[in-house]
Amino acid sequence: MSTHYDLLLIGAGHAHLGVLRRWALVERPPGRIALLSPGPVAWYSGMLPGLLAGRHRAEDCQVELLALCRAAKVELIIAPVESLSAAQQQVQVADGRTFSARWLSLNVGAGIRTPAQQGSAMQLLAVKPFDDFLQGWQRWQAQPEPMAILGGGAAAVELALAVADKVPQLALFCAGHLLDGLTPGLRLRALGHLRQRRVQVREDCPISHINDDCLFSGTEPVWRGTRLLLASGAAAWPWLAHSGLGCDEQGFVLVAPTLQSYTQPSLFAVGDCASLPGARKSGVYAVRQGPVLAFNLQAALRGQPLKAYRPQRHTLALLATGDGGALLDWHGHSAGGQFYGRWKDFLDRGFIRRHRL
Repeated sequence: MSTHYDLLLIGAGHAHLGVLRRWALVERPPGRIALLSPGPVAWYSGMLPGLLAGRHRAEDCQVELLALCRAAKVELIIAPVESLSAAQQQVQVADGRTFSARWLSLNVGAGIRTPAQQGSAMQLLAVKPFDDFLQGWQRWQAQPEPMAILGGGAAAVELALAVADKVPQLALFCAGHLLDGLTPGLRLRALGHLRQRRVQVREDCPISHINDDCLFSGTEPVWRGTRLLLASGAAAWPWLAHSGLGCDEQGFVLVAPTLQSYTQPSLFAVGDCASLPGARKSGVYAVRQGPVLAFNLQAALRGQPLKAYRPQRHTLALLATGDGGALLDWHGHSAGGQFYGRWKDFLDRGFIRRHRL
């Protein structure tokens, strides 16, 4: 079978799921289209803390891609990306196959930043990719030990609250203030929950490197142990920097408001792998990019004008507290409690239900 497509969707991130759902329900653009995904399911990151806390099952947090692709009349190719050539509009996968297309769309997310490490006494476990993380977490849970989490954002806080009762001791290290950029009231509420769960929080403590079983902040040893969970911010996949695409200093694809690459207009990039002023590395922004991306991909295949995506100025944040509740941040206001946890569960389950069609 030919490996050339009119459009190749690379990655099964939140935006591409929205594109496929829209095409399944409304109208699919003309041409031969395929989705390239490293696995047969797409994980919904918002439900991961609930999964670790024992409140969700793994299947509750997944979207089966084959059914969604069939409904959208899109081929499904299961293989991890090895390399991308922007000039040739071609992607190579791990088993050596290559696929090309007139139009490409990237929604591949990002990895996790990792500090320099000397020695192998400390085990590192990154929260992405989710399949690898869950396998590693199951191994760790077979014999719980003291653990540290590296990261100061919402994901790190949610993970700390989800697993605090599952390990003998837990420390959380963040380079700046906890939940920097969110409402001060939310930060205070989160610190209160972390204290109640006996999580040791170290703010303004950037981890510079790991030496055997010790974390260092500059020249100061700050924690000793053998297990470190990484939730420390997005790191671009190395193959993006070698693709020939224009990238920012961190290796993320520079895109215009139409979500097209500045250097390769026949390629779109959305979600965490893209760099666009005003759009943070958050699933909330990727979901909102989905309708604009669906419109622009259809317009591109039909030779019609594209429209611009404008990042929303205010976003709703709901952080799971590990006990069925959640913390809310909205437009400078914060709140917390079981009501917000039920609201978060309703929104999360709704996302999965919509994409299961």
